[in-house]
Amino acid sequence: MEKRKLSAKIFMMCCLALIGILAVPNTAYAKKITSDRQVEKLAKKEVKGATVVEIDRDYEKGNLVYEVKLIKGTKEYNLTYRASDGKLIEYDREEMRVRPSSKKMISESKCKKLAKKKVKGASIISIKLKYDDGIEEYEVKMQKDSKKYELEYHARTGKLIGYQWKVNLKKKSGHSGYIGVEKAKQIALAEVPGAAVVKAEFDDDDDGVPVYEVELVKDDMEYEFKIHAKTGKILEREQDSIYD
Repeated sequence: MEKRKLSAKIFMMCCLALIGILAVPNTAYAKKITSDRQVEKLAKKEVKGATVVEIDRDYEKGNLVYEVKLIKGTKEYNLTYRASDGKLIEYDREEMRVRPSSKKMISESKCKKLAKKKVKGASIISIKLKYDDGIEEYEVKMQKDSKKYELEYHARTGKLIGYQWKVNLKKKSGHSGYIGVEKAKQIALAEVPGAAVVKAEFDDDDDGVPVYEVELVKDDMEYEFKIHAKTGKILEREQDSIYD
């Protein structure tokens, strides 16, 4: 009887262990961003109570990123997430309604103290007084580890009206299996010999197809090509007079 009870306990423990293993989420996969819905959830968690007004995809130094714009009260937020791991790599908050003030301007040293209090341990790279829509502002640039900061203070009230930080991304060595921008230029130039390249960049079109967009100019004509990034096939071709 005791042996049977012991065997039953061992069996139950094994079952519970197996369930635990299966229940552990694939963390790496869960963090990867593959849809606008995922990044919207992350952004709303970062800025609680805000409304998402725009989501875009772009490439930064070869990294696919999601850019999210949010509004909360009188503030506008722009957040950038790296798609590969869901990491927030850029944060930008700006006060949309900045009012003038008749108060005496704060000193540059006072502004430095405010900035150092806001970003503890950061080094001030530069500080300058500027004018934006008639408002005097101090623009403070700072650095801490791999992050660059830019803070904007109302020069008369000392209020922080703009706050941005950005992580320095390492450049990815191209896109695996893609023809490369130079090859894309050659394909476009073969269609319009003697033309000059004015733009050539990688992008994802509206259908998510990886393409190189190449713009050429020859005489009084402008040419635009969309070339498949993997096959080199010309997907779209347009031409117009530069005087239109």
